[in-house]
Amino acid sequence: MAFTTNNGQTRSSLAEINITPLVDVVLVLLVIFMVTEPVLQSGIEVSVPKTRTVRQITEQRMVVTIDHNQEVYLNDQPVNVHDLALKLHQAGVDTSQQAIYLRADERVPFGAFATVMDAVKQAGITNVSIITQPLDTAGQTQGGGN
Repeated sequence: MAFTTNNGQTRSSLAEINITPLVDVVLVLLVIFMVTEPVLQSGIEVSVPKTRTVRQITEQRMVVTIDHNQEVYLNDQPVNVHDLALKLHQAGVDTSQQAIYLRADERVPFGAFATVMDAVKQAGITNVSIITQPLDTAGQTQGGGN
C-alpha cells in the first residue's frame, strides 16, 4: 500500500513488524522471574511466628512446612509425616552435611512440631533453620533463625 506525504513524496507502508523490542521485553521479564523465583520459598500459606532475631535467607535448601491444618509438605509436595525421614534421606546428599528450612504456622501445636523435628532427626539432619518473620516489618521478608 502506498501513500503520499505532505511534501509530495510517495512512500510505501512498512509491512513488517519489528519484533526486536518485543524480544527485549520478553528477555527482561525472563530475567526478572529467574531472579525472583528462588526468593519465593513456597506457595503454601503459612503464618510464621514473629521474632526479634531474624537472619536473611541466603541459600537454597529443602523446605519442610507445617500448615495450620498440621499437614506436612516437603518443598511444595504433601508428605506423610511418617514418610518424611525416608524422603529426606533419599535426597541424595550426605545427611550429616544437609541443611533444611522448617516453616511452621504459629498456630501449630508443639506436639506436631516435635513430631516433624523427630522425623528430621531420624533422617540424620542436624542443621535445621526455623523460618520466622521480623517483628517490625512483618510480611516483607522472611528470614531463618537457628
